[in-house]
Amino acid sequence: MITTAAAYHIPVLRQESIDGLGIQPDGIYIDATFGGGGHSREILQRLGKGGHLYAFDQDADAEKNIVDDERFTFIRSNFRYLKNWMRYHGVEQLDGVMADLGVSSHHFDDESRGFSFRFDAPLDMRMNRRGGMTAAEVVNTYDEQQLSDVFYLYGELKNARRIAATIAKARQQAPIETTGQLLHVLGIDLNVEGEWTPSEVRPAVFNPQSKKEVTRLFQALRIEVNHEMEALKELLAGATALLRPGGRLVVITYHSLEDRLVKNMMRSGNVEGRAEQDFFGRVAAPLRPIYNKVVTPTAEELAANPRSRSAKLRVAEKVSP
Repeated sequence: MITTAAAYHIPVLRQESIDGLGIQPDGIYIDATFGGGGHSREILQRLGKGGHLYAFDQDADAEKNIVDDERFTFIRSNFRYLKNWMRYHGVEQLDGVMADLGVSSHHFDDESRGFSFRFDAPLDMRMNRRGGMTAAEVVNTYDEQQLSDVFYLYGELKNARRIAATIAKARQQAPIETTGQLLHVLGIDLNVEGEWTPSEVRPAVFNPQSKKEVTRLFQALRIEVNHEMEALKELLAGATALLRPGGRLVVITYHSLEDRLVKNMMRSGNVEGRAEQDFFGRVAAPLRPIYNKVVTPTAEELAANPRSRSAKLRVAEKVSP
């Protein structure tokens, strides 16, 4: 599948997020989620000759969008290893780090990746297809309790136990290897247009009139496959440690699980949200939120890109020790 940088992903909250970085012409910045390169190109437009941008992406497809600029370095790796890679490149402090945590349009539109329930495709869902466990392996090898935990913790599905039990029973007859097979097990069938209807054979586990729960199920599997929560925690810790005083951390989130971690880190300095106080009772947090409330897409952006509807932008600044 050939994808141009423009079609790969429509950057969400591009202007707001780049403004939030407060870019200094000679600063050193990180785009932790390169994707189609939309945010990176905007950052480079504001950098001077002495500035530099490092961009992370573990997906080989993103390399097709690499920017040809001497001020740009692409790092094919998970952003969780930010500190290690900066040490490798001899970078001791950063002026800004931004991360757009959303799954790109490219991933949802590529039938072979298994991220979308619009296609009957292999249950893969790996951001990095060079290794790691696939969604099919999770579905077929996790025991019923493990599956229930994944669906409840990462999908916030109230009927997680029923879903897990249904899958565990069905896979005894045959492995569940595609998105279509998973939906069928749960009482949903895909038609030729990619729309789904209640199965005439199996009772539907989900409300046949709503795709919200199916979306959450796929979200849960994707998070588990890619270890997204663990990676985000390491990114936030690494970025906070490397930012120089006055440096900015800019993060766009798309669901409550990741937004909670980002909010806690920006307010208290740790993802658990524990407020540590000094001798005088003042909260001793390394970051200071720039905005009093989250920034969300405008009506114009929502009309142009409906996938941005759940996006939330948070910005914080490193304070002096």
